[in-house]
Amino acid sequence: MWLELQIFGFRALWSPYFFLFVIGLGILYFLVTGPLRHKFYAGAESVSVKQQVFFYTGLVLLYAVKGSPVDLLTHIMLTAHMMQMAIYLIVFPILIIKGIPTWLWEKVLLKPLIRPVMRLLTLPLISILLFNTLFSLYHIPAVFNFAKSSLVAHTSISIILLVAAFIVWFPVISPLKEFDRMKPLGKIFYIFGNSVLITPACVLIIFSNVPLYEAYSAGGAWLQAMSLCVPADILNGLAFEISGPEMFSTMSALEDQQLGGIIMKIMQEITYGVILARVFYGWFNPESHKIDPLPVANATESH
Repeated sequence: MWLELQIFGFRALWSPYFFLFVIGLGILYFLVTGPLRHKFYAGAESVSVKQQVFFYTGLVLLYAVKGSPVDLLTHIMLTAHMMQMAIYLIVFPILIIKGIPTWLWEKVLLKPLIRPVMRLLTLPLISILLFNTLFSLYHIPAVFNFAKSSLVAHTSISIILLVAAFIVWFPVISPLKEFDRMKPLGKIFYIFGNSVLITPACVLIIFSNVPLYEAYSAGGAWLQAMSLCVPADILNGLAFEISGPEMFSTMSALEDQQLGGIIMKIMQEITYGVILARVFYGWFNPESHKIDPLPVANATESH
């Protein structure tokens, strides 16, 4: 398949502009959390190696699913698209939340205009319904096909879903106590609820007996979807040479669709299982039941 994908050219395969964007995010993170951190937050502590690993791993995964040849494959196979969604909407937000230091979150989220909005959106019932409703709506065929119809629609919907994906994790792994309002048992039920609510979209995809999405069938809809990542001049030159996604996969559209739904559900369950295990560990770890002293900064201020 790799050789076949070469026909779409370097820009479609490697998204150099997006690569520069991701590199820019990495440099910005390095500067804000490193040599320039005191300009943004007085007394800001340097980030730990663990936080840096989380953040930069998140950036690598972001480019892998949104800028590498994987992104091109997402317009050819629904299987690749569902893998992309699992990493982009479930794994990536966790890594970034864990990678950004608390003081930077405070600087951004505790602004007078942002704080009340975040307090509302991170209420467990609202956050869980917001993300799972948007995710399910996105995978309704009419909405999905619309998202593939233009770059503006595709980008806008992707960003909205990503914001909701960040919000849904804040009640569980928030670095700010203000948004971490659930007890461990509540977090366990919250994670289970997330797993249940995301299931209908996966079931729709797995058990449908017909291909649901025009964007993965031969014809204008597929070419229109391909135009989201393939430069127009190259795509126009290939329009009469490529018949449809079946040229690049041995699976039928229906088999690809079913496998995509299965992969999404498996990756979601694995990720939720890891977070659930961490919640359990924090709950039953004897150290967590000891009385926590005041943070060093606060303790110093109190004296």
